[in-house]
Amino acid sequence: MDRLMAILMALQQRAETARSLADKFEVSKRTILRDMQSLSEMGVPLVSMTGPTGGFQLMEGYQLSPFQFTSQEALTILVSLQAMTKMTDTPFNKERWTVIDKIKNSLPENILKQIEPILERTEVEVPKRNYKAPQLSALIDYTSESRWLKVFYRSQRHQRWLCILPKRIYTSHGFWYCEAYSPTHEEERLFRVDRMDKIEVIERPEYERENHLSHKDQSNSNKVSSSFRVKAKLTYRGMLQVEQDIHIGECVHALSNEEWEADFQCPATEWSWAVRFFFSLGSDAEVTEPETLRKEIYRMAERLCNQYKS
Repeated sequence: MDRLMAILMALQQRAETARSLADKFEVSKRTILRDMQSLSEMGVPLVSMTGPTGGFQLMEGYQLSPFQFTSQEALTILVSLQAMTKMTDTPFNKERWTVIDKIKNSLPENILKQIEPILERTEVEVPKRNYKAPQLSALIDYTSESRWLKVFYRSQRHQRWLCILPKRIYTSHGFWYCEAYSPTHEEERLFRVDRMDKIEVIERPEYERENHLSHKDQSNSNKVSSSFRVKAKLTYRGMLQVEQDIHIGECVHALSNEEWEADFQCPATEWSWAVRFFFSLGSDAEVTEPETLRKEIYRMAERLCNQYKS
């Protein structure tokens, strides 16, 4: 019955083929055809279309009755919303609280009793941060419209106006990030949204219009030559720290029950980051290649030892 309701929800959004529904719900195509037969016998007005672009859709004007959440569905939504309430700043400050109350009030008492003990013991960890991102809501709107922007940005080294084309907005480790193409840097960069003090909409820059495509082709052709491979053995604690990095967290695999390895291509422009990052892990990481990175970490450790030598 849960799958039948889910199929109805899917068909209310768009027409679907038996294959697309089978892939979505991880069942066989034959099972979906039986489900369609069951829906028809229940009086659901289905329209079947033949041909290469055929499939199933609901008769025009048909609407589902108010949908009731199962306990697992309600739990899925509420766990996600609880994580959102821990964010220091979001474009949904008020709504993240009111929607939780509305969902809980709409649930039958027996389902609420089932999920409340789980909610108390299950959470998505979000680090506590102290910042404001006043440009976040506007930035999300401009990103969805693919608008060119001029932003006043505070980095660790500069405070300046930058021209960017935002591609994606996401949250990670308690911060909001904007992935954007920057003509100043001639590449896609990651920007912290809370470091954007001002935003202005601009026309697409003339020099970028002429050079962006050719530069993109050139950067793709140089991708391999402008990067180096990093391999590092990790302890359990080192593995946990590397997994939290937004860029290389997925490049960790287990060597044994007690040892892990990070293996990834690092852009040549991030050499200094690689040195600082693996040096900061101390004895929880050992870079095995490249040798130049090992030597640079050794020199940094030697300078630290000399600093504390009595």
